Amino acid sequence: MSQQPFLVALRTGGVLPEDDAETRLKKSLLVFATGLVCAGSMLWLFLYGQMGPQFSANAPFVFQLLLVGNLLYYFRSGNFDLFRYSQLALFLFAPFAVQWSIGNFITASGTSLWGLLAPIGAVLFFGVRESLAWFFAYIFLTALSGFFDYFLADSLASNAPKISIRTSVFFFALNFAAISSIVYLLLRYAVQEKAKTQASLEETHRLLQDEQDRSERLLLNILPGPIAERLKHDSQAIADGFADVTIMFVDIVNFTRIAEGMTPQQVFAMLNRIFSSFDELAEHYGMEKIKTIGDAYMVAGGLNNEQNNYTRSIAELAIAMRDLLHRDFTVNDMHLDVRIGIGTGPVVAGVVGKKKFIYDLWGDTVNLASRITSEGTPGMIHVDATTHLRLAQHFSFDEPQSLYLKGKGNTLVYRLNGLRETQPTGELTA
Repeated sequence: MSQQPFLVALRTGGVLPEDDAETRLKKSLLVFATGLVCAGSMLWLFLYGQMGPQFSANAPFVFQLLLVGNLLYYFRSGNFDLFRYSQLALFLFAPFAVQWSIGNFITASGTSLWGLLAPIGAVLFFGVRESLAWFFAYIFLTALSGFFDYFLADSLASNAPKISIRTSVFFFALNFAAISSIVYLLLRYAVQEKAKTQASLEETHRLLQDEQDRSERLLLNILPGPIAERLKHDSQAIADGFADVTIMFVDIVNFTRIAEGMTPQQVFAMLNRIFSSFDELAEHYGMEKIKTIGDAYMVAGGLNNEQNNYTRSIAELAIAMRDLLHRDFTVNDMHLDVRIGIGTGPVVAGVVGKKKFIYDLWGDTVNLASRITSEGTPGMIHVDATTHLRLAQHFSFDEPQSLYLKGKGNTLVYRLNGLRETQPTGELTA
């Protein structure tokens, strides 16, 4: 145990900043017990001194000096293990020594009862198992004293000081009251301190739980729910293949040119308003936001969710995003326009990296949706042939047009206008 300045140790009861809660409690309890026994010893020293030749005050005086000296040495050295062993040994043996110096159980008024503080203290300062040895030692010394008092009663009585019955009864009552009070105060103090520690632990647990909830909310803001759960319980790399997913990109038109005349704060505020509104719409339609890439917004349907009509939901989300920018100029105060591209097909999804990780998608479907977006007409929604086939019954489209897409060549794309006013009956499959 590290040492600390004597005055600091005296003020803190020898408790160190690095001590855990249990060690702090044991230290404070033993110092408190020492103070109580010292107070009792001083009272007995005074009373024995007032009794004149009937009692010798030497034994309690020596006991007092040993208690205080041992306490001061502990404050100086910081050796708590030595302190608790030596102090409990004083609690155990000194009362018997005082009783033997006075005479027997009767003449000493049961002074040995103070030795009960040793096994009780051992329960508090060591533990239940370690306290057994102290308890057996107390029982042994009590039995030993009783044995000699019983068999040597006549000789002890002839040499014992003449003490009145009133004096003996008075000190019996005083010993019982003192020991009962000290035991009660120690147990009460221990329970109070444990209650404080428990309350502190519960508060710490609550703060940790709040922090964990906050961390989980942040994690869910970064990753889809099922992926976040897997990441918490599995250290293996997360990579999944999906046979059918609908991907949508939303790209702000002429963003670079518009941002040139704006401060960084203005650019951030503009993007934050628009993308926050997109987040709310994506959540409303049950779609999974994947990421933002500069001025582009990526969302997916059919990924880690149970919706069967995710392609239709993506289309309705695209219309809602387009219409929001066209009508709500509190969100779109710069009157920005967007290109929107949608593609459907297989993808690979997974978590990349170990720090600042991100859940991302790869594959030909992602590339197709991205290139349809970049080559599309501002203010319009373009979809690939697979997506058009699924939506044709419920949405109106312009005639297909052929766009040259990098890496894909000439590709048929369809411009989505909106929901049909009268939709054919029949179920739509994703």
